[in-house]
Amino acid sequence: MTASFFHVNGCMPKTVSSPGAVSHFDERAFFEKALHYGIGHGLINPAKLDAMSQEAPKGMVQIARYFGSEFLRPELEKARERLVNLVSLHLQHESQGDLRVAAELLHDHSLLSRSKAGSDMLKALIVMPQSSHFGMNEPSVFGDRHIALLARWSLASYPELLAELTARQQVTQTVQCALWLAEYLGLSADDLQTLEPDAEAVIRTALLVSMTNRKELPDWSRFEKLIQMLRRKVPTVVASALTVPRGLPQALRAAAESARQSVLADLPRLLDARFTVRKLFDQSPALREHYFWLEDALDDVDRFDRSRSAAWDKITQGHDDDSSLLTLLVCIAAGVPPKTLLTGKAAASLVRKIRKSGFDPALASAYIQAHAPQQHQDDYLKLWQDFVAESQSALQSDRDPHLTDALALLRRDCSVL
Repeated sequence: MTASFFHVNGCMPKTVSSPGAVSHFDERAFFEKALHYGIGHGLINPAKLDAMSQEAPKGMVQIARYFGSEFLRPELEKARERLVNLVSLHLQHESQGDLRVAAELLHDHSLLSRSKAGSDMLKALIVMPQSSHFGMNEPSVFGDRHIALLARWSLASYPELLAELTARQQVTQTVQCALWLAEYLGLSADDLQTLEPDAEAVIRTALLVSMTNRKELPDWSRFEKLIQMLRRKVPTVVASALTVPRGLPQALRAAAESARQSVLADLPRLLDARFTVRKLFDQSPALREHYFWLEDALDDVDRFDRSRSAAWDKITQGHDDDSSLLTLLVCIAAGVPPKTLLTGKAAASLVRKIRKSGFDPALASAYIQAHAPQQHQDDYLKLWQDFVAESQSALQSDRDPHLTDALALLRRDCSVL
């Protein structure tokens, strides 16, 4: 197997007999090109090549075992492909395509360490956020559930990797920019995880707020007044005053500038006094998604729909099962925007919010009386009171630091993914 690894990959030293031999392999794996370059330029001697030949079979077995079985020949063949590609991805990324730099990396490090470096790079990529929406990202820790993704990416081409890495880096910068601006305006990372806004919406609103003397993200009423205030100014003055905050870290300024350009594109509509601010956002769902304001848990979820039944249908999304209703009511009692379904991350954030800021069951009872259909109010109140009697102590207990009991309770009685 030692010799066959390099024979199969066309990497034996004897194949490099002329400068033209290197060009023959230009369309092949970057690892192979770097290896031939290193052999041809004296960077990789026979002893180093022999050491790599000894490492390769071990690496193939390890990779085959990780992704399937080391006892099946097809799995070992696939592992050989993965080993070559992992090394190639790492070398091409680190060297930026420079064969000399790549060959020096092969000279200075073991073959298995370069395979691991490629694997670590892919694992870091996989756990990077794909969405700028705070409610759609998992914890950034690689786990068993990611192995299938690693299997796919371990055979990907470098252009595929680079495109995905670039896209995810942009999303990461957008999320980090929203976190920085939100904290500057008094909203913590946990708050954003609970509220689950889109990061770009947070940035756009923060840029508008930065044009005033306020130091907090607005609720709807203040957001409405903010737009009304801007409408009293000359549009060109508003546009010139819309700037990226000076204190924003340089690494995050590109994300903020992208959002600023988006707000500038929205300004003609935002400043159009022919429509009230409320009517403008009521009739423009896409525009409404561009901005973020804090919700009052006791107000209608949709401030643009005045009808009680329509508001109730909106908030419950047509779900009238006990689990969905209890999820809704727990959110209200905790003072966060009502939801009928929580992710595991959102549920954990909700429990932390309860233990930090308190839990007021009366808020949920009042909400039922104010918004639920009259014919169901008694049943909903009874459901809620029974839940509170059984569960309030567990939700607020300081004897459960890891939230184990509280989350188990929410998964049992509420709707948690």
